[in-house]
Amino acid sequence: MWIMNSNTITGGCQCGAVRYCVDGALTDPHICHCRMCQKAAGNFFMPLASAKRDRLHITRGEISWFRSSEPVRRGFCNHCGTPLIFDPLTSDHYSVTLGSLDRPDLHRPLKQFGTEAVMPWFPDLPGLEAHETGADGEMDDGEVEQIAQSNYQHPDHDTENWDVKP
Repeated sequence: MWIMNSNTITGGCQCGAVRYCVDGALTDPHICHCRMCQKAAGNFFMPLASAKRDRLHITRGEISWFRSSEPVRRGFCNHCGTPLIFDPLTSDHYSVTLGSLDRPDLHRPLKQFGTEAVMPWFPDLPGLEAHETGADGEMDDGEVEQIAQSNYQHPDHDTENWDVKP
């Protein structure tokens, strides 16, 4: 039985159907650039950190699994598709996706793996033009407000009840 305390780390999917907590610290925060992680994340890399198996608890819903290779399966929400867990089946730990944490800013990656697949233009990112959401001219104030008012994303904290929206 687990009890949430000040050392508990929480996270979950975008729609709120799956929530989890980790008792204690996450270890080995890293970014994986390998092509398999790129596909699993639908992005250019997958940020992850490790949690002992007996320290990770699903507090709402159920994780769906995809066996991406013989030694690994990947857990995700079957409602919204958010990647949540990297599970090396013979290991004593899971890895959770840093972006699914309620406070991803507290878990700075300390190393990188799969660097053979790093996007060759990553060094150019700091020089790109940058805008805050809604300030880039792509949407007018009415469109930004409409998105804010109809946002179905689960907040970055646990809720007692949450209705999963379409």
